[in-house]
Amino acid sequence: MLASDEVVSSGPASYNMIKTEVQGRVAVVTLNRPKALNALCSELFHEINDALAKFDNDSRIGAIVLTGSERAFAAGADIKQMKDTEFIDNYKSNFLGHWAEQISRMRKPIVAAVNGYALGGGCELAMMCDIIYAGEKAVFGQPEINLGTIPGAGGTQRLTHAVGKSKAMEMILTGSVNLDAQEAKTLGLVSAIFPPESLVEEAIKTAAKIASKGAVSVQMAKEAVNQAYELSLSSGLHFERRLFQATFATKDQKEGMSAFAEKRKPSFVNE
Repeated sequence: MLASDEVVSSGPASYNMIKTEVQGRVAVVTLNRPKALNALCSELFHEINDALAKFDNDSRIGAIVLTGSERAFAAGADIKQMKDTEFIDNYKSNFLGHWAEQISRMRKPIVAAVNGYALGGGCELAMMCDIIYAGEKAVFGQPEINLGTIPGAGGTQRLTHAVGKSKAMEMILTGSVNLDAQEAKTLGLVSAIFPPESLVEEAIKTAAKIASKGAVSVQMAKEAVNQAYELSLSSGLHFERRLFQATFATKDQKEGMSAFAEKRKPSFVNE
């Protein structure tokens, strides 16, 4: 917690599986199914998506932290909920679509603070975020093959981009090769490792630093980086250049460069 920031609760009191709070310009969303090790289910994801969407549209919020407990960020999907579903129903309802797609469309940066288990859907949820910080005892894995299925919320795609084809294949095809925090950092899946008790505080510090920047340029920078996964190099460079040029229509670009020239701290207005 940042000592200088007031902590207030936020969001509907009707949330059953998450907790939300606001610290300064940072929103914190905490998964809260302790008895199930934060196992992911449709209700939980609906609550996550609802809270994130509200914070994404709140001009007072500049960045978001998503976390779980010290024991488990999310130890996978709720298998009991999905084990008896059928292909036709899953296909017609686009099962897992709201898991895999909505978070990646959020405009504001999301920092995942991962303690303990991040397995299956939990690993996929962490990879939907923009930055991953890990506690020293964090464990990442995709064990779905052991259940006669495969990852369905981005595991085969995002994990491969993050750690490379060979390691992703090993993890997904065996279902038993997991990454500890240090391996995940070495491979580039996570940005930094912290003691479990200070992990969320460190994630909030980074989110607060991001939130102190101009909101328009932060949104543009996030969009440009994400397009690196979708576009060819030449198209990506063109996309980046157009966004860079567009920043010169903002008040924050004028303020930021003037402050640099005048050797003072900028005062961004998010316009």
